[in-house]
Amino acid sequence: MTDSETKFFNRELSWLEFNQRVLDEARDETIPLLERLKFLAITSTNLDEFFMVRVGGLQTLAARGSARRDAAGMTPKEQLVAISQRTHKLIHDQYECWLEELAPNLGEAGLCKVQREKLSPAQTKYLTQFFSEEVSSVVAPLAVQSQVPLLANRSLCVCVRIERPVETEDGEPTPENRYVFIPFGSVTRRIVTLPAEGQYSFVLLEELITMFAAEFFPGETIIECAPFRVTRNADLEIQEEEASDLLAEMHELLTARKESDCVRLEVDAQASDELVSFLQKTLEVADPDVYRCPGPVDLSCLMQLADAGSGDENRYEAWPPLQHSDVDPMENIFETIARQDVLLYHPYDSFDPIVQLVKQAADDPDVLAIKQTLYRTSRNSPVISALARAAQNGKHVTVFIELKARFDEQRNIEGARSLERAGAQVFYGVKGLKTHAKICIIVRREPQGIQRYVHFGTGNYNEATARIYSDASLLTCDDEFGTDAMSFFNAITGHSQPQPFRHLAASPFGLRDRIREMIEAEIQFKQQRQKAQITAKLNSLVDPEIIELLYKASQTGVKIRLNIRGICCLRPGIPGLSENIEVVNIIDRFLEHTRMMHFLHGGDNHVLISSADWMPRNLDRRIELLVPVDDPACRDRLIDILECYFKDRIKARRLQPDGSWQKMRKSSSSLRVPAQEWLYDQTRQQFERAEIFRQTAFEPHRAPKSE
Repeated sequence: MTDSETKFFNRELSWLEFNQRVLDEARDETIPLLERLKFLAITSTNLDEFFMVRVGGLQTLAARGSARRDAAGMTPKEQLVAISQRTHKLIHDQYECWLEELAPNLGEAGLCKVQREKLSPAQTKYLTQFFSEEVSSVVAPLAVQSQVPLLANRSLCVCVRIERPVETEDGEPTPENRYVFIPFGSVTRRIVTLPAEGQYSFVLLEELITMFAAEFFPGETIIECAPFRVTRNADLEIQEEEASDLLAEMHELLTARKESDCVRLEVDAQASDELVSFLQKTLEVADPDVYRCPGPVDLSCLMQLADAGSGDENRYEAWPPLQHSDVDPMENIFETIARQDVLLYHPYDSFDPIVQLVKQAADDPDVLAIKQTLYRTSRNSPVISALARAAQNGKHVTVFIELKARFDEQRNIEGARSLERAGAQVFYGVKGLKTHAKICIIVRREPQGIQRYVHFGTGNYNEATARIYSDASLLTCDDEFGTDAMSFFNAITGHSQPQPFRHLAASPFGLRDRIREMIEAEIQFKQQRQKAQITAKLNSLVDPEIIELLYKASQTGVKIRLNIRGICCLRPGIPGLSENIEVVNIIDRFLEHTRMMHFLHGGDNHVLISSADWMPRNLDRRIELLVPVDDPACRDRLIDILECYFKDRIKARRLQPDGSWQKMRKSSSSLRVPAQEWLYDQTRQQFERAEIFRQTAFEPHRAPKSE
């Protein structure tokens, strides 16, 4: 084993192990049935993006003949071989979970997948009418001849093999196959509900099309029908230096994705070898990239099924987001922030104060300007609507919207145009970099002068995902933070390098250096026999330089605890290298998304939140922010949150030196409930105490403010 193989895990294989851990949740019998369906669906959508981006990129490198090795010492071709082997095993486990563990128990949640031979006369009549009115008039068979029909990325199709007699030279008819694709997209429903009493009965659309395929080809002999799906390479880039119109270039990129190479072919396991060979040849797919599915092709449809199920016992107990104890919804949000810094931890704390901040700023006559970055937003985003209203109200609105946010490009293009129509000044991004920082600045005229209110976040301005992603928000009107925030924003809109910050650090200029300095400081503290410890929670740890520095800290004796949700290329627990490093992972009902870290710093407790993971792309090729949390109350709360993740012995897994993940033993200091449940209980207790106080406190009427 080479030195690099000893010190680093391969990034792609590490990600696949993360998806395996998500699948493990689907197989956990202690989790409610409908939630297990959702976890299984998530593994399917996760794999889609993995193939479109990571596998697509590696196939491009391999096709160019690249032999460059990654940190683990693997070439692109070697990685593709390993990915194919691991993914085939993962898909086998997915369908085993579906066929043996979930599908047989659907009845417990009032769900019933009806087989063709068990359809009642009423159901058969309904399907006949449904096919005639809603399917046959929408879908269109595409004959596969010399010109191969263009199939949309991830769009499910049915391949029909038809036998027809063809006259030979001696006049004798001989059977010959022809193939037809029947694609169906988002226009038609994948799950077709059947009339039934007392339960949700359904068939899948591909089963319906197979059932009535003869209606498309009267008088012809259908040999077989097989559902299949293609996944295309989405790892395409625009040439920004040559792009005079970025919006137009992005439109071309989205079009190019529809026609890019096929990186994966999923096909029904019952399909004949002849049909699969035809698909491979037609779509130019190699053997390792063919995945036979012994169940529904594309398991993401199970998310819809989970939503249709019934029974409270089959779902998680509802945990609605709660109003933070320091935020009174009846109070002007600016008064709240002026009184104290506010640290919100979503989704336990409601995201509403962030949305209200922008909404109130849009209508507040004292607000002069709003400056905000947007990376991913929700459909019909209330944040974008508020920014547009602010511009229409005459405020100076500057929005930095990242058009290159992968798979959200079209939504961001539409958002940018709506803001421009409203009169906002819109920037589309920085050439060569993605703007991933989360920041909003409100400039307000107050009696004492101009005041800047700032929001820093680890997650997107998306109120929908804020209900299921864990993220931190810091609201402050501290002058020095406001100065740094304005300097940062002016730099990215003015195409200039930012001036030295007092508190913040930004990539690609200084964030890597700040992290390096903080790790090296812990090493020095340890060498001086002072307190030294590093605790960090990240989505991914990939960067070789940072990993090497963590190894150095471990060798010095610094205790390092890492909570890594997804990819981790660092090998913990290797004697002489990383025996002082612990890596844990928690997968539960909420997606762990927060990036936060705690450097003991000799007892001074440096706590920070960030939009950046410790990956080369975040540190070198993106615009990110690293924000220190100095307010004592906010800092202490973040430390408590971080600590609870390392006390979980129910949902937590620990990374082993060989790359496997193992459950952790309980100890006297471990939590009695999972970390996420503990966090929600703590938030609920604070909320209830605040409600009691509000109900018992006297609140005098105040005179209205003079104009």
